[in-house]
Amino acid sequence: MNSNATTNTVAIVTGGTRGIGAAITERLIREGHHVAAAYAGNEASANAVKEKLKDGPGKLSLHRGNIADREVCRKLVADTVATYGRLDYLVCNAGLLVENKPQAMTTDEWDTAIGVNLSASFYLAQAALEPMLAQGSGRIVFIGSISATMGVAAQAGYCAAKAGLEGLSRSLARSVARKGITVNVVVPGVYETDMTNSMSEKAQEVVRGLIPVGRRGKPEELAHAVMFLLDPRASYITGSIVTADGGISMGD
Repeated sequence: MNSNATTNTVAIVTGGTRGIGAAITERLIREGHHVAAAYAGNEASANAVKEKLKDGPGKLSLHRGNIADREVCRKLVADTVATYGRLDYLVCNAGLLVENKPQAMTTDEWDTAIGVNLSASFYLAQAALEPMLAQGSGRIVFIGSISATMGVAAQAGYCAAKAGLEGLSRSLARSVARKGITVNVVVPGVYETDMTNSMSEKAQEVVRGLIPVGRRGKPEELAHAVMFLLDPRASYITGSIVTADGGISMGD
């Protein structure tokens, strides 16, 4: 891809102003794609990304809202198409950890975990398919989690939702496989984000010891995996689960 010229392709990136999402947004913008970055409420991070990427070459628009709401998702897609005239890429990166013991988890906690981490991806994909089908092309990438297969005791809702993304992606992939649209999942492991950076040094050392490559991933490395699937040359890859976790999901 030519990073010195605007490609006129358009992407939606949810959770696109912090951590891994910000890295995906930046990579897209730097390569000349236009990005509608959705975020839940951290204005400081959103404005920082906007300032950092103000000189392009791609254009950036910011969209605040609760993507667990189907109408918010539909409006995000509609606004993006109205602004840029098309939609080529949908990257569902936004996620929310809701932690509690399974026996103590409330209905609201469960619904929130499923809503943000699974339902939102369906609502967005459902809305995005309309312009993509009209164009005869498109790329949808869901960001999963190794928790889907490894399990975490206090994250039943989160793990169930991330596992659900894999079934959702394959169902969608089959439904549009002959329409020029691919649907895949990228599964990250432990990355250098605000959350992991805030851990104690001892806890970080324990985590590093669990990762075969001996370090946490860099957000730009996950962004590269996403860009691989968005590339036109990846048109033969659909319904796939691409794991980028430094080998941690292999176990001991």
